[in-house]
Amino acid sequence: MTRIVSLCGFLGLLLLASPAMLASAAMAGCEGDAQTCWAEAHDALSDMGNRIASLQANPDADDAYKGPIIDHLSTKRLRLRAVIGARWPHWPTPCCYSRRPIYIR
Repeated sequence: MTRIVSLCGFLGLLLLASPAMLASAAMAGCEGDAQTCWAEAHDALSDMGNRIASLQANPDADDAYKGPIIDHLSTKRLRLRAVIGARWPHWPTPCCYSRRPIYIR
């Protein structure tokens, strides 16, 4: 009996730590289909990148003030990029190479 209970407990913990469960927990705040969630995540990435760039370019801000903020945003960007994965292509083939060349006389 104890073997069965321990096996069920181990399987339960294994299912809770599965990558699918972690990915669904990361995207839980997103409303809509996968493409909309992906677009929202990339908007958030670009916003974080813009904030980092503006902090780095501001000569009036002290490094002791903006350093921890930049570090925090950078780690947050890396984690979000790891969760959403690689960017899928918009076109199956590059647009310019699949067409015939145009000859102008």
